[in-house]
Amino acid sequence: MRGRPAKVITAAEQRRILRHLDLSPTAARDRVMFLLTITAGLRACEVCALRWSMLTRGDGSIGSHIELPPVAAKRRSGRRIPLHPELRRALVGLAPRVRDRQGPVIRSCRGGAMSPKSLVNWFTGLYRQLGLQGCSSHSGRRSFITRAARQLHRAGGSLRDVQLLAGHRSIQTTQGYIDGDEQAQRRLIKLI
Repeated sequence: MRGRPAKVITAAEQRRILRHLDLSPTAARDRVMFLLTITAGLRACEVCALRWSMLTRGDGSIGSHIELPPVAAKRRSGRRIPLHPELRRALVGLAPRVRDRQGPVIRSCRGGAMSPKSLVNWFTGLYRQLGLQGCSSHSGRRSFITRAARQLHRAGGSLRDVQLLAGHRSIQTTQGYIDGDEQAQRRLIKLI
């Protein structure tokens, strides 16, 4: 990440964002766009490249993971990401509203594929409407990586698992995304 890192979204802010999105005329699509960043850690370009075939089983139903091929990922960092239950529900809700289940998951209001720049602008507008300063299209991804790193001990994983989910070539890049927590630091010092 160059420049100032995107703000990490708190759980309360996430709930507020989702309530706001539910009021949108395109609520089903908007909820999926947001959840793809915050529960799957996708970049804007990956959200736009996502096709239904990367999410569905042979019978057309929503599967249990995102199969992001190298061609759809930044620097060809394809990966397999388990679907968060909330994201899966949102995808199941969006699917019946989509006529062409072969094309992109996220479509513009005109029906065509949404461009990464349009998605970045959409996030900018969303966060501006809600008065969330420091947030960008990368905030969901940074929040995903930070939360995953904080929960590693519960899952029995390692930072390498977060790196693989994020699609980073270097673990140092993953570490740069993780936001510090002053309260956790205080608790840690008390344990020493």
